[in-house]
Amino acid sequence: MNNSTILAINPGSTSTKIAVYEGEEQKFVQNIRHSLEDLAAFKTIADQYEYRYKVILEVLKENGVDISHIDIVIGRGGLIKPVTSGVYRINDLMKEHMRIGLAGKHACNLGGLIADSIARTIGLDAAYIADPGVVDELSDVARIAGHPLFERTTIFHALNQKAIARIYARSINKKYEDLNLIIAHMGGGISIGAHEKGRVIDVNQALTGEGPFSPERSGTLPMGQLVKLCFSGKYSEDEIMKMIAGKGGYVAYFGTNDAYEIEKRAKAGDPKAELLEEAMAYQISKYIGECAVVLKGKVDAILLTGGIAYGKPIVERIKRYVDWIAPVSVYPGEDEMGALAMNALMVLKGQMEVKEYK
Repeated sequence: MNNSTILAINPGSTSTKIAVYEGEEQKFVQNIRHSLEDLAAFKTIADQYEYRYKVILEVLKENGVDISHIDIVIGRGGLIKPVTSGVYRINDLMKEHMRIGLAGKHACNLGGLIADSIARTIGLDAAYIADPGVVDELSDVARIAGHPLFERTTIFHALNQKAIARIYARSINKKYEDLNLIIAHMGGGISIGAHEKGRVIDVNQALTGEGPFSPERSGTLPMGQLVKLCFSGKYSEDEIMKMIAGKGGYVAYFGTNDAYEIEKRAKAGDPKAELLEEAMAYQISKYIGECAVVLKGKVDAILLTGGIAYGKPIVERIKRYVDWIAPVSVYPGEDEMGALAMNALMVLKGQMEVKEYK
């Protein structure tokens, strides 16, 4: 099983990343770009499914990848109903929920649909997803929002957080399930999770309005001011939702979601850039502190990951706030393809139980 061939599929808004692994070794990877003109031909994200499926097969063929040799196909999980962490066999109910975007419309919903089609094309019994963004392991007390019409829910970078947790655990010769960790994924969106013995018992809803602001999301906003804005008559619901996710954070302040650009401006002495970079570090650190409380101070490590973790200044700012809580380790970037392959390999080795979506 160590030499089994794995195909991993990760659709994004304007690209689809594919990778082929033999065991843990990546043999092929390509980020397939989709032009805005090509995507404009489709009314919905779900309508892009067949187009992306065909493009993937063409790219694999052009690069000499014989899909008949693939042993397992795994896709990025979609915004389906809340599930516990793990690997799930793609079934008809899941495919229907991916098509309609049960918890939200995002290109990640195509991951399972395409994986399933390719698996069937080559005669495999099933395809899989792993740790979709809707992984929900919240403790009961964490669900309470403060009013019975509301409930805290989770949408976060579950795939990368879980993978980084396992990589860290392996590096210190321990099991993820034996550790208490705080993991901050810092990218276009920012999610910070309290991992207690293998379960994310609390995490901010990183897509639409909770947690630190990020390069393109506003995070938690002053509630009263937001309500007044909603009823001001100046903005549509769609415009306000874009303020929250897509046109918030750095985009709203600077017109760019490039965190490295803001870092360069701050280094050059731009006072606004310096203040906003410090504010982002400050807010990330506050949520790390909240997670430390959730874990009752018993924290084995704080792990910083995602694209923003490449930025040494912001990492150092965060460390100054939180390194008294626990040791800080940094894992720059994200390796969702490697995370998908890791989960697929654990299934093939019998180290991971495959779950049914119900």
